[in-house]
Amino acid sequence: MATSFPKDQIKFLLLENVHQSAHDLIRSEGFALEAVPRSLKEDELAQKLRDVHVLGIRSKTQVTARALAEARRLLSVGCFCIGTNQVDLAAANGRGVPVFNAPFSNTRSVAELIICEVIALARQLGDRSREVHEGRWRKAAAGSFEVRGKTLGVIGYGHIGSQVGVLAEALGMRVIFYDHTSKLPMGNNRACASLAELLAAADFVTLHVPATPQTEKMIGASELALMRAGSYLLNASRGSVVDLPALAEALRSGHLSGASVDVYPDEPESNSDGFATPLRGLPNVLLTPHVAGSTIEAQEAIGREVATSLIKFVNAGATTGAVNFPQVEVPQARGAHRILNAHRNVPGVLRDINRIVSEKGANIQAQVLATDPNIGYLVMDLDQDVSSDVKKGIAALPTSIKTRILY
Repeated sequence: MATSFPKDQIKFLLLENVHQSAHDLIRSEGFALEAVPRSLKEDELAQKLRDVHVLGIRSKTQVTARALAEARRLLSVGCFCIGTNQVDLAAANGRGVPVFNAPFSNTRSVAELIICEVIALARQLGDRSREVHEGRWRKAAAGSFEVRGKTLGVIGYGHIGSQVGVLAEALGMRVIFYDHTSKLPMGNNRACASLAELLAAADFVTLHVPATPQTEKMIGASELALMRAGSYLLNASRGSVVDLPALAEALRSGHLSGASVDVYPDEPESNSDGFATPLRGLPNVLLTPHVAGSTIEAQEAIGREVATSLIKFVNAGATTGAVNFPQVEVPQARGAHRILNAHRNVPGVLRDINRIVSEKGANIQAQVLATDPNIGYLVMDLDQDVSSDVKKGIAALPTSIKTRILY
């Protein structure tokens, strides 16, 4: 069957060792694929993007407005991770480029690590293991206790936070949570009215929030002071949400009995030695290099999830799950051609598009428009015999940002 643009000429670029599951799905669709096992700096990325249709990254590559300006053929970006703060989402939106991520696939992996670290902190396992490696034998029960009956406070009760709550409750812990929006509690998990209420009541506090201006350093010296004496802080969300020097001071003073940190304000772009943090060398502090979601199962699932979203967008224009784009997903009509149009969200655009359709004598089988404050996204199925003329007319409108046709 003829297509509007041959699949083997649609180029996917995957960076940073995206899992093989994504490669397999993309190749099975007949798309061209280039894989680079590392992140790219801005200049190199901008150069690469000049002939790329779909970009796939993980957390290290920064997709800036400047890089996007060079990507004139770019249709979409896939973040093979949960976070999307490494992409200039507003710039991508303005260029009609939807950005997809994997909000579910590593949920279990992160939740399991948090539960593991709660127990490890309660038993001071990091210190005991290091001591034995160093040839020291310190068998003692002081400062070690069971987590059963203790209170876990979850800040951010989304996919991961709620799963942590379920697992913690199964261990016999009491679970409280705080979120800026109302959430349905799982099991016997209980919502707190304020962050301060949670901090004062929890033996363990775990963070599961995105990186936003509102969450930047949301746990600082004053919040740490509100925590129970002898309690613990865990952060596997984003490095920007905890003031690390303040946390280090709370640990040195003995106000907190331990901490676990997986994410940092500044992280190396590649595996290397010489990483520095004010938490190094402190007792009962577990430091890991952003590996909470790094399991074989999670990476395979992320590869499938994001690759599937990208393929559905390229093949059918579906934007369900895009983080910066109006959400549209329309079943393909039989015997029709599909026109996809991203345009500036100003009055009169749909009127102009429908005028072009009417002038060409086209019959619309399906038409769905969704908007956000900046752009509109239109999916329209219409008669095959006039679809090319209609597409050209719509693309020529001064309000159009990006227009495609699918045969």
